[in-house]
Amino acid sequence: MSENVGGFEDPSAEVLSEAAAAFGLLASSARLHLMWALSQGESDVTHLADRVGGALPAVSQHLAKLKLAGLVRSRREGRRQVYYVDDPDVVTVVRVMVGQLSARSQRASAPVRRLSGTGG
Repeated sequence: MSENVGGFEDPSAEVLSEAAAAFGLLASSARLHLMWALSQGESDVTHLADRVGGALPAVSQHLAKLKLAGLVRSRREGRRQVYYVDDPDVVTVVRVMVGQLSARSQRASAPVRRLSGTGG
């Protein structure tokens, strides 16, 4: 039974299950890196493997899982299989999360500046 709180209705069990599955796929740092790379533009598996620092077979398996989940698609260009993002909303989620964590990391590693004349 869904509840309406603050003007928002709770999502159905099916929607929550689908979201959990998508987040589960993105819980792998390798697949998250692939989604990040593909959010910058389409690429073939060889270039993706070079970019994310993974072995070609492993990257291919990760891409196959992302493809089965409907997060990426591919098309053939000659002998190459070119991958691209199929769900731009997922790219938004990935960019927001990675951006927030990057900003937090930069703030945490920033040197502490003392105010002059505080005697400290």
